[in-house]
Amino acid sequence: MKKMLAGLLVVLGAVSSLAAQAVDCGCEDKPLPEILGVVNGVKITKQDLSPETRARVDELQKQVVEARERELDLQIDSILLESEAKKRGVTASQIIKDEVIAKVATPTDADAQAFYDQNKASFKTEFKDEKSNIVEYLRYQRQQEQAKKLAAQLRTAAQVKVLGKSSVPVSNTDRARVLAIVNDKQITQGDIESSLRPLIFSVQEQVYAVRKQDLELKVNDTLLAHAAQKKGITTRALLDAEVSAKLTPVTDAQAQKFFDENKERISGDFAQLKPQIIQYMQESKEREATVAYAEQLRRGSTLQINLTAPESPAFTIATDDQPVKGNPNASVTIVEFTDFECPSCARQLPVLEKIVNEFGDRVRLVVRDFPLSQHANARKAAEAAEAAREQGKYWEYVTVLFRNQSALDVEKLKHYATEVGLDRARFDASFDSGKFADKVQRDILEARKLGVNGTPALYINGKRISDNSYESLKSAIETALKGGAGATAKTK
Repeated sequence: MKKMLAGLLVVLGAVSSLAAQAVDCGCEDKPLPEILGVVNGVKITKQDLSPETRARVDELQKQVVEARERELDLQIDSILLESEAKKRGVTASQIIKDEVIAKVATPTDADAQAFYDQNKASFKTEFKDEKSNIVEYLRYQRQQEQAKKLAAQLRTAAQVKVLGKSSVPVSNTDRARVLAIVNDKQITQGDIESSLRPLIFSVQEQVYAVRKQDLELKVNDTLLAHAAQKKGITTRALLDAEVSAKLTPVTDAQAQKFFDENKERISGDFAQLKPQIIQYMQESKEREATVAYAEQLRRGSTLQINLTAPESPAFTIATDDQPVKGNPNASVTIVEFTDFECPSCARQLPVLEKIVNEFGDRVRLVVRDFPLSQHANARKAAEAAEAAREQGKYWEYVTVLFRNQSALDVEKLKHYATEVGLDRARFDASFDSGKFADKVQRDILEARKLGVNGTPALYINGKRISDNSYESLKSAIETALKGGAGATAKTK
């Protein structure tokens, strides 16, 4: 499902159609090298990238173009919402609850059934399996419509002057250009670009992955062609001799084991599907063996790769009033966005604790919440963890939460408070009052602004870390401590 609250702030208009020619997204982190790689003296250029790769890159970068077009309206509506919240003496989230969420009727089973029937060709499962998702989608659509009405009302009562359209800035002068004035507050092109930084970095990472995959395939193809040429045979004959001939056939027992292990995702019985399963497994074995053979050829070749991964910008991430482990004044700050129902988050915590213990006073860990929508109990668990922090036992409590991820209903959350020795009356009063709901919501909104879409999401001195392994984290921290790129990140 789409991100509800952030989406509610956006007044969606018709997106202008792009011109047929390529549009500059302003989102390449560096110029793409003319020569992407050299394999045994053979150059692979950017023109060698496949049409499919180029189309996918265009599709990804188009997201930035469209987001830049929408961002001005988003910022205007955000300013108006914050102004209205200040006028009423409440939070912006409360206005959304009162003026949008509370005014939208929950879709009925009949509404969901009608939507399913109208779009049946798009669904792969029965209505009963899709109903909850359909209801959530219809609710979101209704909330979007109500949000449009709220935005229109706020604009009518405010002074909004739009001076220009957002475009790719090429200089500091461009960034300083004022695009709109909202109640005497200016919105510049620089404000637009700052808001787009997380999306731009995400697109850069995806574009790099697409290009890298294509480049790797072309490197392998070049190596195979060279090896075949040396033997005076075709590439197919080489693969037959070095890969296919050395593979053992998939047995019925292996196919049965695969079927048993994936039964929940397979529709049909084993006898009916056995030929397809054997074919799939045999092709998988051949692909793996081909990759292994290519790796063997790489070890004996001269290889130069000029395509490099994008570097994360240093994002400003608030760390005030958050759970902290380690020295509060450490020169390196790790920020983790976590979800207490997320298995990967449970596995990540011991890694982070090990890092903090190893680096001592030089590193601190700050935890923020990002309960995922598919985890029904994660948001209340985050509120309960805050209630435990109120009594100084956050870390003890979250350790219990991660140990009991399949049992995080409200009564269990209260039981765990007793288990770690909290004052139950005080815990229950804080938890039941919902006093920490806005704090969790603040974390969610900031995570979304940063482009977080999964957990655990880690930042070191504001820079996003894509590899959450112990080795990668340790290396990034050592770089930051030496005054490298990671040390330029900002937190507040």
